[in-house]
Amino acid sequence: MAERPACKQNLSARTIGAAFVFSFIALFVLNLPDHLHAFSPRAFLHLPVEIPLLALALVLLPRRIALFLAALCTALLGLVLFLRLGDIGVQSAFQRRFNPYLDVRIFADGWNVFSGAVGPLAASLAVVGAVAAFLAVLAFFVLSARALARLSGRAARAMALAFACVLAVGLALWGAGAATGTRSYADAGGSAYIVARIEAVATAMRDMRDFDRMLAESDGLADSETLFRAVEGRDIVLVFIESYGRSAVEDPRYAPLIGPRLEAVEEELSEAGFAVASGWSRSPTMGGLSWLAHGTFLSGLWVDNQARYDRLMMSDRKSLNRLFREAGWRTAAIMPAITMDWPEGAYYGYDTIFASDDLGYEGKPFNWVTMPDQYTLLAFDRLVRHTGDDRPVMAEIALISSHAPWTPVPELIDWADVGDGSVFDRQATSGDPPAVVWSDRARVRRQYIRTIDYALQTIGDYIARFGEDAVFIVLGDHQPAPLVTGPDASRAVPVHVISRDARLVERFESEGFAPGMTPAAEAPELPMDTMRARVIRIFSETPSADRPAAFPAGVKSAL
Repeated sequence: MAERPACKQNLSARTIGAAFVFSFIALFVLNLPDHLHAFSPRAFLHLPVEIPLLALALVLLPRRIALFLAALCTALLGLVLFLRLGDIGVQSAFQRRFNPYLDVRIFADGWNVFSGAVGPLAASLAVVGAVAAFLAVLAFFVLSARALARLSGRAARAMALAFACVLAVGLALWGAGAATGTRSYADAGGSAYIVARIEAVATAMRDMRDFDRMLAESDGLADSETLFRAVEGRDIVLVFIESYGRSAVEDPRYAPLIGPRLEAVEEELSEAGFAVASGWSRSPTMGGLSWLAHGTFLSGLWVDNQARYDRLMMSDRKSLNRLFREAGWRTAAIMPAITMDWPEGAYYGYDTIFASDDLGYEGKPFNWVTMPDQYTLLAFDRLVRHTGDDRPVMAEIALISSHAPWTPVPELIDWADVGDGSVFDRQATSGDPPAVVWSDRARVRRQYIRTIDYALQTIGDYIARFGEDAVFIVLGDHQPAPLVTGPDASRAVPVHVISRDARLVERFESEGFAPGMTPAAEAPELPMDTMRARVIRIFSETPSADRPAAFPAGVKSAL
């Protein structure tokens, strides 16, 4: 194996520059925080001892081995940089770390949201720029590493001495931090990060095996004859409001608008003869991936990543929708955000799926949002509830006016004027484009909460006017992104149960729900995967308060 040629090579500005570039890039990548709120100069005042150790190996090992090591370390650094950037993106949107085993599809979903917010051209340029910057960082790193690997003679000895001194200082700092129990300004953080990510992937793989076992277990509901007898003959309407989270109700920035809106909706519903109870439910996601919340609520299993969702879609686990269909209800999905084929819909057991093109909307879209919530609800009333079929309806509706980019903000109009939706064209073309709105973080937050206010006003007015004897469960799918809520927000969403059957609504109060449209601050945050069993149990209890509650097999134990 070839050794380094023995020649009198002195340190030069180019050699020192290569060492600086090598150290700076490695220091930056290995210290890169995993979320935007952690960025500060102090975050980079930390020495991963792998940097001087690797530099020593590049300088002292035989040249061929050193050049191979330079290539290998560049690949590893690229992997760390990719994971760190993934962490920043996923933390910013969903408040968790990026997991390459679970989050492959997240790039396509991120592109859909990003391009919808700033436009396809700007999004494409941003992606190209980011890829070019990523490759440039790796190119500079490998060139500087190869320059160190080619050093020989006096230059190699001088550089080795310099990095040996840095390594000694790093080890001393590491030891001092460990001895005193204070923050250490040096450690093997880069290696620990890679090991932790490998362990995270292994844990995710074990989790999927456990989830497969849960899917194979029976929940004991298939042959129950008591299912839903407390709501027999009534329409059941499950409404998910996009990005409607606990922060909208309690955050001081948003409560002054949403608090009065909830009170106004409660008053309107009360005047129309409806009772309301409200609580909190903890969503499996935040910032996006709404289908995980839908799958969790309807399956009764915790579906907090795409891999679990995909497994659920292929399983025989009966959704809440399917159970209603087997009990005699017509089941329907009203999904204005679905613009392409949706094979996953087969799992849920709908008799009919009304996607965007099936709802008859002739107006202009509100950027990414295909149609305003008011039109969606009126289309549901026309296409599902009043078709001449005497069977009761169990419907799931996704209201999407409060989906990013939150511009333009729709306004409620007279229901008689809705027609084919073209009346909304003026609203759909008003206001600033997403790129303008999203250049101002404060404005993004203002427009977000205005869309939530619109959604609540609209669903409240719809129920008060057209609710009849239906039972409504209205809830958020998830909190919005940390850009709106802040980095440490709860994952809980409000849940409202609305019906003219006051005794049915009261049964939810024993589960931590409070009378009215505003959940109690101290109420428990019920995990969303427990909501299916709660709904089944309460909707299946005997109507008479004088008789003990009857539980379908398996439901009581599930709680």
